[in-house]
Amino acid sequence: MPFSKLMGVAVTGAAEDRVVGTLVVRPDLCTVGGILHGGAIMAFADALGAIGAVMSLPEGAGGTTTIESKTSFLGPAREGDTVTGETIPVQVGKRLSVWQTKITRSDGRNVALVTQTQLVL
Repeated sequence: MPFSKLMGVAVTGAAEDRVVGTLVVRPDLCTVGGILHGGAIMAFADALGAIGAVMSLPEGAGGTTTIESKTSFLGPAREGDTVTGETIPVQVGKRLSVWQTKITRSDGRNVALVTQTQLVL
């Protein structure tokens, strides 16, 4: 996933029931004031959810795409920190799958909770 690579998403674990990754909060991913941009948070979660969805695709499926995403922003992540995202499946079906990603700072405090729906192509 070229965009995830550009962002610096590092996948540290991936299985059908859990995907974990990290993202270093760099200046170019921040808003004024050195806070991780909401769009970067959403893109990070989307990448992890997409990995889980691809790993859970039924045989013969052509791929997956995000059709819905909802983010609850819970706290800031500051420049220089590393955030961790953990994605788990809420439901996996033949045509749709729903994934939830919890993003935390290095001190364990919550940054965001993201729920996304993936369509099987």
